[in-house]
Parts: sequence; C-alpha cells; structure tokens
Amino acid sequence: MIELARQYGRYGYRRIAALLREAGWSVSDGRIERLWRREGLKVPVKQPKNGRLWLNDGSCVRLRPEHRNRMHDPSFRNGREFAAWLGLTPANKSSGGKEKLGRITKMGDQYLRQLLVVGMTSLVRQTRSHPERANKWLTSLLERKPARVATVAMANKTARIVWAVLTRNEPYSPRAAA
Repeated sequence: MIELARQYGRYGYRRIAALLREAGWSVSDGRIERLWRREGLKVPVKQPKNGRLWLNDGSCVRLRPEHRNRMHDPSFRNGREFAAWLGLTPANKSSGGKEKLGRITKMGDQYLRQLLVVGMTSLVRQTRSHPERANKWLTSLLERKPARVATVAMANKTARIVWAVLTRNEPYSPRAAA
C-alpha cells in the first residue's frame, strides 16, 4: 500500500484500495483507511488555477469567498454592469426629462457589496488620518462629497477595476491619472 501511495501520490486511500483489489488482494476501504492514517499518509490538496489575482511581482492572492460561486453570470459587458449587479449604482428616478438619482439600489450580491464598501470605508478613514499617502482622486472627492458617498463611489470604482482584472486575466497595474 505504501509503495502504491508513493507511486500514485495524487490518489487517495479509496483509489489505492481499488488498485489492490484489481491486483487480487481482498481488502476493504475501511481497512486501507486505517492503515493510511496509521502510516500518516496524506493526499496533497490540488489548488485550482482560477480564482487568483496575479500581482506584478509574480505572486498571487487566492480568492476564497465565504460562499462559493458568488458571481452567477460572469458575462457582463462592462464594469458598470458589474457594479450595477452588485448594487453600487444609484437608482434612476428621472421623470419628465429631469434627471434624479436616488440611493444605491442594493440589488444583487449583498456579501460582495458589503466587502467592497467596508474595504473602502477603511481606505477613507486611512485617507483622513494620513492625507500625505492618500489617492489624489479620493482626497478631492472627500472635499466635495460626504464620507459615505465617497465610500460608495470608491466601492463602485473598485468593482469596475475587479471586473477589468477578471475579464482580462492580467495582473492589476494602477495607471497614474493624467
């Protein structure tokens, strides 16, 4: 059994038991499992290639959501559709040619929207305590708008960036604003 485990490292104890039965041994899965644990054998966990954000230095961040398959339909035409699906765009309450934008719609995925908003709230707080390290766009936005509006605007912008990174399948590289 140990020899088969060395030869077929990716196989688990059930597959090894099947190979032993094919070779003429009369063994059960339970017995092989007990021997497997006693010998301290483990199957290495295979990491999926998708669900990773590659960084410029060659390292990657694995995306492990709390709930699997959160992004139900990844075929959004643009980043704005993705942000709207997350519920980060204002509701349109226009009538008679007069444009009125309401609160954010809060439609779509509450968990992802919450992660983005909480992350951007942290960024706004950091900007207030360390303005010398802050993003110029965010600083100017905070001068013009209340903190919560700026937070949701940054979450919307981040959602669009996430869409671009996931669809292009390239590492994120921030561009300097011209």
